[in-house]
Amino acid sequence: MADYKVITSDFVNLQISTSKNDISFNEKRFPKDITITNLKAKLELITGGSCNTMQLQAYTKDNKLLCSMDDDEACLGSFPLEDGMRIHVVDNFLMRSELEFENIPKFELSNDEYEKKDDTVKSFLMKNKLGKYSANFNKKKETAEEEEKNLIDQMTVGCRCKVSVQSAPDRLGTVMYTGRVEGLAGFWVGVKYDEPLGKNNGTLKDKKYFECPDKYGAFVKPQNVTTGDFPEEDYDLNEEL
Repeated sequence: MADYKVITSDFVNLQISTSKNDISFNEKRFPKDITITNLKAKLELITGGSCNTMQLQAYTKDNKLLCSMDDDEACLGSFPLEDGMRIHVVDNFLMRSELEFENIPKFELSNDEYEKKDDTVKSFLMKNKLGKYSANFNKKKETAEEEEKNLIDQMTVGCRCKVSVQSAPDRLGTVMYTGRVEGLAGFWVGVKYDEPLGKNNGTLKDKKYFECPDKYGAFVKPQNVTTGDFPEEDYDLNEEL
């Protein structure tokens, strides 16, 4: 495996692309201590994909595959990324339908076979004591979850809120749920938006967390939610001109 240089700056500027119609986005700035789970949540709003199904791949500046970012608990800074490199967002559902349509057999590697390989991202992280294999990873994770728990404890279901996410416009809505979400790390806030700008109807992975119309619901990290007096705007589209 190549001798990667791990950068230690607080932020990294990355290009973003998707597997859907080869769409690309302007360079985005991300904190190095963000987890891959939280990064996917940000990329969900940027690309329109689903953080629950997307896969991330890192490419070098000369467009060569660097690694797959499969460890959702790892921090972005644990991967050997530098300014100007690219994160490619692969839609899992799109990839699956294409393979089935073309009847191409899928390559699968068992857990035992994967563990024996010494050229994987996991082996790189273990050797260099990075990501979840670092000494202070669990401490940082616990601290982050404590901060998220303190934030949701100050929120009340039914209160008005504003959702502010990097590279996306602010959205107004109502807090419908606070707590853990099955399959996702940390604590989350279920929001019903005033407009159909969400991703779901309050259901995630066949589990119902709150009620709202389709495309009005979303799950957001607590640090991106501000509660307060945010009156619902009038979105009456039936006005006569």
